[in-house]
Amino acid sequence: MSVTVKKVESKKDLKTFIEFPDKLYKDSPYFCPKLYTDEFGTLSKDKNPAFDFCEADYFLAYKDGELAGRVAAIVNNRANESWNHKEVRFGWIDFIDDPEVSKALIDAVTEFGKERGMDTITGPLGFTDFDAEGMLVEGFDKLCTMPLIYNYPYYVKHIESLGFQKETDWLEYKIHIPRVLSPKYVRVANLVKERYGLRIHHLTRKEVFKEGWGKKIFDLINLTYGSLYNFTNLTQGLIDKYIDTYLSLLDLKFVSVIVDSQDQIVGFGVMMPSIVRALQKNRGKLFPFGWWHLVKSMYLKHEDNLELLLIGVTPEYQKKGVHSLIFCELFETAIKVGFTYAETNAELEDNLDVQTLWGDFDYEQHKRRRAYTKKI
Repeated sequence: MSVTVKKVESKKDLKTFIEFPDKLYKDSPYFCPKLYTDEFGTLSKDKNPAFDFCEADYFLAYKDGELAGRVAAIVNNRANESWNHKEVRFGWIDFIDDPEVSKALIDAVTEFGKERGMDTITGPLGFTDFDAEGMLVEGFDKLCTMPLIYNYPYYVKHIESLGFQKETDWLEYKIHIPRVLSPKYVRVANLVKERYGLRIHHLTRKEVFKEGWGKKIFDLINLTYGSLYNFTNLTQGLIDKYIDTYLSLLDLKFVSVIVDSQDQIVGFGVMMPSIVRALQKNRGKLFPFGWWHLVKSMYLKHEDNLELLLIGVTPEYQKKGVHSLIFCELFETAIKVGFTYAETNAELEDNLDVQTLWGDFDYEQHKRRRAYTKKI
């Protein structure tokens, strides 16, 4: 029987779309379920401010009457204008090991793009850089981190057989946290602080949500991430959404903010205790008792590892050692709590400034993910 592709048109369809990976990866020890409420909010056109400048449809593939795959087709008009290209993105792509299914999904995205005048298909990408992106191409036997994508090895073969080529790669690192920071590292951090009149600012929730510090962090993200691959400058609506989605979850002792003598943010770092095991236990559902696993992992009984989510330094303070000040603060906290290692978020392979940050630590590059592209 041939593959049939159905466009998601109802809340029931969207629920099926969101939950498909949980069935596909139910036996995988490396897969991290996404939090259902977050996925629903991101994919709902009336809830995600990215739809102010994005167009999207979602598709489900069926083989012999059984659900066999899913994909999102996205045109990010803001990014296309900024980067001067005509790209349709594929994201949220998952499929069984059947070439007919993967081809049918990509064909649906291609048609969506052609109808809107696009000439290139690229992915996996989301609406913005705060959505999961990049197909895993190395590290299939490693536990996925919470913000990123896990996929089976056969995905790579399917995508490349459809004529896609590498667009860019991201690298992920495992950083072993020492029992004590080296005196040299601490000394450098203190010298940076004194030389430039900087200090560490410990955020409160009132400052984040009522006094505009959350917005300051995301304004700095817009400033420092703007030149990175396919970055979409965040609108105020998206900033408000991300503050509510991400900063509301964080234990603020794992947020390091560096300010100058005028109390202006010049750098920040954000990490959080891993909640992957908690998400595996609750399968991404908060209710009736799934919330307890998250609270336990974040605040009561941590796993061994942290996830390094974000870091940013204003252009005028880059290459002046501010990163050492940020990580001195964060890793001292991690040592006190008892974490043994941290995993980085995905870092662009040509972003050498970020990769050199780990030279003072025992580290390993253990995963790689890729964005693919081809003309349509």
